[in-house]
Amino acid sequence: MFEYLKGIVVDIVEDKIIMEVNGIGYKINSTANSISKVMRGEHVIIYTHLIVREDELSLYGFASAEELSMFQLLISVSKIGPRVASAILSTHTPSKLIAYILGKDIKLICKAPGVGKKTAERIVLELRDKVDKIGIEHDCTLYNDENIDDEAVEALIALGYNRFEAEKAICSIKDKDLTTEDILKNALKSLAR
Repeated sequence: MFEYLKGIVVDIVEDKIIMEVNGIGYKINSTANSISKVMRGEHVIIYTHLIVREDELSLYGFASAEELSMFQLLISVSKIGPRVASAILSTHTPSKLIAYILGKDIKLICKAPGVGKKTAERIVLELRDKVDKIGIEHDCTLYNDENIDDEAVEALIALGYNRFEAEKAICSIKDKDLTTEDILKNALKSLAR
């Protein structure tokens, strides 16, 4: 029904964005990732999905179309509702979640609140063939905590790169037996290209 809303962020309350559009205030359920990208008083576009239930109407909104696409995929999985899908997307960015799904990394998917082993397995089983088709960029075939040097990632973030760029650069390094210093040097070289 609503593709997106364009207006002013009036307030941010826990996991909701209160937004005014043409004099009407909308309460939009959102994720921690999307909420971190908006500020009070800012003009924004929020991509939305309306949930219609017998006893309620709920509007879910996201700062990016990619996050909305991932949300819609997640709620298509049996036994995953909008609250669990939001919790998953509050814990993982869409690109990381896709990498975890493609890499069948159940352990990392389970880090989201409300997601147990069976739910994570169901997500992998039902979405493995669908995630590549939604056009969200992901770089590591297997995005796994053991493959990423957290210290090097934090150093790159301190140098001004965002987390996605930093993890992408670290993930592209083939030799995982390097010291953190060498990993950082190689990552900086790849980012300079």
